[in-house]
Amino acid sequence: MASKPSIVFAHGLWADGSCFSKVIPTLQSEGHEVISAQNTLDSLEGEVDAVHRALDRVSGPAILVGHSWGGFVISAAGNHDKVAGLVYIAALSPEAGESAQEQIGQFPTPELFSNLQEENGRIWIARDGISYFCGDLSPEDQQLVWATQGAPRGEILAATTDNPAWKSHPTWYLLTLQDHAVHPDLQRFVSQRMGATTVEVNSSHVPMLSQPKVVLDLIRKAADAVAAAA
Repeated sequence: MASKPSIVFAHGLWADGSCFSKVIPTLQSEGHEVISAQNTLDSLEGEVDAVHRALDRVSGPAILVGHSWGGFVISAAGNHDKVAGLVYIAALSPEAGESAQEQIGQFPTPELFSNLQEENGRIWIARDGISYFCGDLSPEDQQLVWATQGAPRGEILAATTDNPAWKSHPTWYLLTLQDHAVHPDLQRFVSQRMGATTVEVNSSHVPMLSQPKVVLDLIRKAADAVAAAA
């Protein structure tokens, strides 16, 4: 019996690898090698290097799963030889030469962006704005997300990539309908542009924390397709 695909996660701008803690144990118990890359939040190049280091540690074929800005990262990192599929969760995904900033600017500005703070070139979510990021979690869990958030460099949103991997790999997309961080219309646009197999869910920007079963089901669907094609 063929081994199951490996899973490598890429987190977004205001997170770290632990944001996938509610789905990783189940995937491991089901026989997948799993690594959640710890992205630098300094540059796209650093993010790609972190994902490639994680891919080098697992067996192929592998599925990359990117949340939010992590979708931009897996699009740039996904041409690695081991990658067989891409899963996007409430994620950005670029065309060649397109920055995240340009992509976000084409759609209504989500409420979260009025609740950010900046100092010394770093950006983070204001305490009072965390509900726009993860409003379907309990108040205690929302404050945990706030306390453990990353603080990315602002210029990271201007980075571009030349050869997005979604053009040559099968893709799946989880579209979050109650999202106030990445506008649902933007999610719908990028998922349709990629030709992704798309599932919609009534959740905030963090379905892997608020509705992990839905995230797991989509990853399983991708894993089954990748295994069947191997």
